Amino acid sequence: MATNAVVLAEPSAGFETRLWQAVIVTTIQEWISGPLRSKRQAEEYLFQDQKDFPAVCQSAGLDADCLRAKLNRLRHQKPGL
Repeated sequence: MATNAVVLAEPSAGFETRLWQAVIVTTIQEWISGPLRSKRQAEEYLFQDQKDFPAVCQSAGLDADCLRAKLNRLRHQKPGL
């Protein structure tokens, strides 16, 4: 899963941008394969948080609504997520 961070990080992205991208990747990893409590916390953050998640996405150079839409498609494709 470490390759996800590489895919998100552009060579020209600054250290801070890559750091926030890593925060998002780690949260997605927890949502997919973490312990049940971590999965629930990650899911709440990824899909329901209206304050911090958009700010983190913006700091990571990502569009929060677009990312949520993609994660929603993944959630509906994979049973158990």
